[in-house]
Amino acid sequence: SDESLVTRDDIGRIMKLPKGSATIALPLNFPVKSMDDWLKIKPKYEFSEARFNADWEEKTRAAINAGKVVCVSIPGGYDEPRELMGEIELSYAFYEQPELVHDILNTIGNTAEKVLDRVSKTVQIDLLSVHEDMAGKSGSLAGPIQIEEFIAPYYLRAWNLVQDRGARLFDQDSDGDMNSVIPAFLDAGVNMMHPFEPAANMDIVKVRETYGNRLAIYGGLDKHVIRKSIEEIEAELEYKVPPLVKAGGCVLGLDHRIPNGTPLENYKYYSEKVWEILNREAAKL
Repeated sequence: SDESLVTRDDIGRIMKLPKGSATIALPLNFPVKSMDDWLKIKPKYEFSEARFNADWEEKTRAAINAGKVVCVSIPGGYDEPRELMGEIELSYAFYEQPELVHDILNTIGNTAEKVLDRVSKTVQIDLLSVHEDMAGKSGSLAGPIQIEEFIAPYYLRAWNLVQDRGARLFDQDSDGDMNSVIPAFLDAGVNMMHPFEPAANMDIVKVRETYGNRLAIYGGLDKHVIRKSIEEIEAELEYKVPPLVKAGGCVLGLDHRIPNGTPLENYKYYSEKVWEILNREAAKL
């Protein structure tokens, strides 16, 4: 219609995308409510040779020769069951259908292990990544107990394999307030997180003070501040950049996309000021 685009995706969900006002489609239904539902689509998640493009090794070696970091990713231990069930059904399933959640993650884990085993035998993997987006401003949608029981065993299968073959970073992507579950994910092998959303109480200075170099940091500069005054931009940068430069183990950047309505002059000031502080602090080391 003139207002929206409605499609069906590859796992059977009906997706609605409002035109002109959104970039991510909203699921109107979910394919999995029971074990029987899951068994119908389970073959999509099982291993097959079709998962390897014919030229994957050639492209990877070319990237290595160009000095690039080789990254591999696995589906989210929370995010993929959520895509199949929705947040509400998954929340109930942790308690009422644990065997279903375990089977989903065991299936994905088996496939990930087979793919990663072949890849890591052939080329050096530097970074394992996982996308979760499992929190909002009020906290994580799964707690430490659920992470320990369901997600950590899945994570560790993949991480232990690639770490034993030289991978150094396990990066988790999740917006929202993840403070309450950082320890659980550290135990699950994660040693890097992003984007550390300040609007959701994620303060990279406090995180570094709490966890030291156990957790590498990527992001963390408040995207909303660059819509405000020059003084507020400078205060944000002076608070966060010096201690993180001193500690190391970080890639500083905005915590997400540049917000609509950001004045160009503000963004130019932010870009110039952050480099000024970076260079100043680096000279002290």
